[in-house]
Amino acid sequence: MTQKGKAVLLRLYVAGEAPNSVRAIANLQAILRKYWKGDHELEIVNIIEEPSHALNDGVLVTPCLLRLSPPPVVTLIGDLSEEDKVLAVLGLKGNTP
Repeated sequence: MTQKGKAVLLRLYVAGEAPNSVRAIANLQAILRKYWKGDHELEIVNIIEEPSHALNDGVLVTPCLLRLSPPPVVTLIGDLSEEDKVLAVLGLKGNTP
């Protein structure tokens, strides 16, 4: 759970095995292991296999991380190598392991 008691729902859109997509998955999983102590759900969506899913969420580029809950929806585009930005999206800015 987040500090406010709400579970976090994350959706990461990737384009198959593209290098940036592979890095985004690895970076996000590493950050979650290192910093995340709460309840979360991570859904990884391959837009090559499910393009309509991406369009429904308004995703036009990959990799793209959406924090769907708690509201508001927050979007971060890129390979998620900038840990501070990912932590801010997760609501963990300033936390240490």
